Amino acid sequence: MRILLVEDDASIAAFVQQGLVEEGHAVEHVLTRADAAERQALAPADVVLLDRRLPDGDGLQLVHRLREGGDRTPVVVLTARDAVDDRVEGLRAGADDYLVKPFAFAELLARIDAVCRRARPGQGPLRFGPLQVDVEALRVFCDGREVQLTATEFRLLRYLAEHAGQVCTRTRLLEAVWDTHHDPGTNLVDVYVSYLRARLAEAGAPPLVHTVRGRGYVFELRDR
Repeated sequence: MRILLVEDDASIAAFVQQGLVEEGHAVEHVLTRADAAERQALAPADVVLLDRRLPDGDGLQLVHRLREGGDRTPVVVLTARDAVDDRVEGLRAGADDYLVKPFAFAELLARIDAVCRRARPGQGPLRFGPLQVDVEALRVFCDGREVQLTATEFRLLRYLAEHAGQVCTRTRLLEAVWDTHHDPGTNLVDVYVSYLRARLAEAGAPPLVHTVRGRGYVFELRDR
């Protein structure tokens, strides 16, 4: 995704930007509301990560401006202001989520995924050649025939398919699919990727889950 990061704290900006780039996202970093509004008008991002305390004022004014102009881009507010009234103010201003500093990077990723899913409700099945992943009905078909997957295999397939073209690290997959923390040295992800590949191959699907050495996996349809 293209992510616009509006943050004037250099250390926080560097931490967030590096992590997002490592996850395969394109990140543009600006320091002020004015710069953010200009960049969003020229090349709209998929998600805006927005600090409140900026050199030219409260970041919520940018949310007001975007919403009044018809821009529905998901906005996640990142701020140290943790009072309930502050969070309510941010959400009522039109922000889609509100994350209080300091925060875990994994939680930031999860919230970005969540606001993006909400921004595209009722999406149709995801299609990759003969493979069809119906994320609403929780069913998978290949050439019209249903592919039988376990619940874990489906969660893994769904996550990979929804992030097609992005490199998904093993740590990211562990947190997203198993929703828990495991020993980073576990081979759980590799085992289930092997299971999923076998199931899809048996169903006649082309190779879709590709290994990116030293990083993780990418889900995409490639020319043979």
